[in-house]
Amino acid sequence: MAVVPASLSGQDVGSFAYLTIKDRIPQILTKVIDTLHRHKSEFFEKHGEEGVEAEKKAISLLSKLRNELQTDKPIIPLVEKFVDTDIWNQYLEYQQSLLNESDGKSRWFYSPWLFVECYMYRRIHEAIIQSPPIDYFDVFKESKEQNFYESQESVIALCTHLQQLIKTIEDLNENQLKDEFFKLLQISLWGNKCDLSLSGGESSSQETDVLDSLEDLKPFILLNDMEHLWSLLSNCKKTREKASVTRVYIVLDNSGFELVTDLILANFLLSSELATEVHFYGKTIPWFVSDTTIHDFNWLVEQVKHGNHKWMSKCGADWEEYVEMGKWVYHDHIFWTLPHEYCAMSQVAPDLYAELQKAHLILFKGDLNYRKLTGDRKWEFSVPFHQALNGFHPAPLCTIRTLKAEIQVGLKPGQGEQLMASEPCWWTSGKYGIFQYDGPL
Repeated sequence: MAVVPASLSGQDVGSFAYLTIKDRIPQILTKVIDTLHRHKSEFFEKHGEEGVEAEKKAISLLSKLRNELQTDKPIIPLVEKFVDTDIWNQYLEYQQSLLNESDGKSRWFYSPWLFVECYMYRRIHEAIIQSPPIDYFDVFKESKEQNFYESQESVIALCTHLQQLIKTIEDLNENQLKDEFFKLLQISLWGNKCDLSLSGGESSSQETDVLDSLEDLKPFILLNDMEHLWSLLSNCKKTREKASVTRVYIVLDNSGFELVTDLILANFLLSSELATEVHFYGKTIPWFVSDTTIHDFNWLVEQVKHGNHKWMSKCGADWEEYVEMGKWVYHDHIFWTLPHEYCAMSQVAPDLYAELQKAHLILFKGDLNYRKLTGDRKWEFSVPFHQALNGFHPAPLCTIRTLKAEIQVGLKPGQGEQLMASEPCWWTSGKYGIFQYDGPL
């Protein structure tokens, strides 16, 4: 195995990791504290004085966290018992063992960016679970729901497109079906722009009809492995026996509008018989501001079902039925909110790895998944994707992301450098997207 490069970290002043730790993460913490403040009266109504005391306690813990971060204090172990506490603390010890510093303490700006960013969200969760009776409260729920409400027109346009497509799907020839598949994949890609952790929790809704923009956006797809996905799934469809299954797994990113684009794609996979089951993987706890939890998934299906447009509500009713029939299955697993890169999954979460091996295709949505797939390291742009995965190959997989972090592999020699010369922020602006496949060709 070739030597893996160093992790991205905040010690590179001016880098995206540095600016995230210096500016974006404190901004997110401030919004979380404000959210708790605004719910004070609700906590009082529900829980009386105890609710107000809990709100004060959570705010005090979060203010302490913000101070530790801004003054680059040592990263401290988690204290509240939760299913993953021991794993986190072992990982912290492991990070400390890698350090050369005299005091041997992991610090915010000197530890791997992936680790400290995940740790910050885990500490937000710890502050909440240490503050009963408000330990159920999702501090990001409002912004996730607002993202969905503000994207209503785009949601209606997509649902209408899907329902009209389903009516004629049996009449489509193979090329037409492939075109529609590519269209819905691209919609799922550009849906990934709606990322609230990138905007510091500010609104990032989809206000235009993304269907109208697909042609204009095509030049911004830097890597396009959609053909591999088509040949893999259409081959499964052609060779499938009557009773056998084709499973597509989608490892989700953001709820709100992006989740709608993923569900539209999943609906098409079933309607076109490119898949017989779609499995979704989300987070067990609120994560990276807008990441999908089971509550967000169920809430969104319910909202779409009760939408005031016939095609929108038809989609919601169908989705609910897919869940009831077991054609759509939602899973969560604690591994997705650990700081480990995915090449450690077979050791840390062998049960999850074994589950992923049952997939015919796994779609990984978004930046955080990409960072964990590639270890969030300082790879050269032209390093093959397969190499950067560092032994993580449970099944054929494809990553679908708009670029919002300083990491990208698998480009043609000179391509990344050329982009850097003309657009220094090309890999963090969300302007460019990729479909990057690893598996049999």
